[in-house]
Amino acid sequence: MSWPEQLRRLYSVDTLDTRFTTASKPRQRLPASSRADERLDGPEVASTRRPLADSASQPSRWRTTEFRVYYVVIFIAVASMFKVTCDISKENHPNFSAYSELLSPGWIPGRKLDNSDAQYSNFRNNIASLILVLGLHLLLRRLYYRVFPIPPAEAAQQSISLTEQDGSPSRSYTPATGVEPRFEQRITFDVLFSILFLFALHGFSAFKIALVLWANYSLAKRLPRHYVPLATWCFNISVLFANELNQGYKYTRMVELLSLGTAGSRGPVTGLAEWMDGHGGLVSRWEISFNVTVLRLISFNLDYYWSLAANGHDLYEKKQLEPEHLSERDRVTLPARPEHYSFRNYAAYALYPPLYLAGPIVTFNDYVAQIRYTPSSINTTRTTMYGIRWLICLLCMEMMQHFLYVVAISKSQPIWTAYTPFQLSMIGFFNLFFIWLKLLLPWRLFRLWALVDGVDPPENMVRCMADNYSALAFWRGWHRSFNRWCVRYIYLPLGGSATSSGRGRFSRLRTLANYVVVFTFVAVWHDINLRLLVWGWLITLFILPEVLATLLFPPRSWSSRPETYRALCGVGAVGNILMMMAANLIGFAVGVDGTKGLVQGILGSPSGLAFLVVACATLFAGVQVMFELREHERRACINMKC
Repeated sequence: MSWPEQLRRLYSVDTLDTRFTTASKPRQRLPASSRADERLDGPEVASTRRPLADSASQPSRWRTTEFRVYYVVIFIAVASMFKVTCDISKENHPNFSAYSELLSPGWIPGRKLDNSDAQYSNFRNNIASLILVLGLHLLLRRLYYRVFPIPPAEAAQQSISLTEQDGSPSRSYTPATGVEPRFEQRITFDVLFSILFLFALHGFSAFKIALVLWANYSLAKRLPRHYVPLATWCFNISVLFANELNQGYKYTRMVELLSLGTAGSRGPVTGLAEWMDGHGGLVSRWEISFNVTVLRLISFNLDYYWSLAANGHDLYEKKQLEPEHLSERDRVTLPARPEHYSFRNYAAYALYPPLYLAGPIVTFNDYVAQIRYTPSSINTTRTTMYGIRWLICLLCMEMMQHFLYVVAISKSQPIWTAYTPFQLSMIGFFNLFFIWLKLLLPWRLFRLWALVDGVDPPENMVRCMADNYSALAFWRGWHRSFNRWCVRYIYLPLGGSATSSGRGRFSRLRTLANYVVVFTFVAVWHDINLRLLVWGWLITLFILPEVLATLLFPPRSWSSRPETYRALCGVGAVGNILMMMAANLIGFAVGVDGTKGLVQGILGSPSGLAFLVVACATLFAGVQVMFELREHERRACINMKC
């Protein structure tokens, strides 16, 4: 394979996540004659065939004159963006002294390092430790399997009797060898390692986490079924608020409360509490990362709640499915066996080490299905290439930290009028780009850990931050596993969209109300503060123009004028991009005041308005390339929905 082909494969959608290139239709049980044909192709090929082309896709525009003009515009724009940002990050810039104290010594000669973001700095400083834990985890698993192997008698194949839809006997079906013994072996190791991992991370706070897990599990198992959803949501949202307000429930504070007013006294119990608080592990503030665990607690309870109303065996029989060849959709929606909803499996899922700290999020049903049968999407070549892509992203982040000091500039509370409109816009843009990279790197490292361990979670960042023009599509691709979680456990139970719940004004208002609920929860889940609530409501507000434009300008009304419609969509997409940048700058970068300063600096002068016109024209060229990228994917029958 030539190096261009290797590079193309490295950056293919299939390397990123096979969910976009594998048919969602599940593999069904085949008669014996079909099984013989399958053996010729191989199971992976036979179960994942896709159509060759999408007849609705448009002819390629890559070599047209129009797009050659766009290439020139984009090349000049991107080069100028990096140059102007590098210029304001040099030591000879007049404002360098205002933020120079936030910079650290770098490993590139002649350059300092902008490691001023506390969240990413913590991750960057511990990358080597995380990779060491990854290797230790895999080594201990192999050692455990060697010391406690599956007995040969239990590993023998077991034949399962199948029936036809009319109830008459059909044939026997032989699943993969030793599925249940391997499941028990793996889950047992996951629980044992999770306990060690939890105490190493959080010290004696592990007992607090265990108490929260037990309380949530008890709600699902002991309450009458119709109370479980409401109780689950109330309990877990209360946990989010309580964790924030009580700062992780210090043992000394508990002793004071239980001592009924003897807060000033010091006794052996108080001394023990102080000693336990002093041994909080490597990450003493356990409540910060626990937000991700809360999503898994809700997932378990609601998956268990829905399983009580469904007969998993009947569903498998009705669809004629083979459990080892389930599509991802079926892994998520089909319930696990009743005995799999045990506290041990629940704890192994909630505390699964590769995904514990930051995700990506996997539902309980999906986790159990993947533990029983390793997905065919996992192979050494694809995982290795995914790891190489992570290393390239890490190198990009290092280059950005050494040459573009936008994070330090924004943290130094600068005088915005000291910068030109172009410089101000680049400070905002590269702050957002930094946020994208600082989230992508830990998410992909933890997903890589899970892939090496035999679990395939969804990819969280499926597109570059700069390759988005739709507010709705942006949130499908940014923190994608969380978006899918919100759709399954919040959006669809509330009624979904107007297209799925009916037509009319009321259904559209209900859809908008569902968006408000979802983004309010997303804001509260991230952090309980007004800035993120404003962000969540702004996102809902900025989605509204896109929804209205879709209703006012439906594609079918412009089928006879596709080029005009494409230009019209480009204008709307530019407005979307500007609104999304504003919302995310408020929520995750410079806040309300910082964003206000940026906007005033850009719009407060004639030169700023002239720059805005040029910037919108450049964005329009970029949007047309984004359109064509999606058409290119459509021609390859890839629909990423973002």
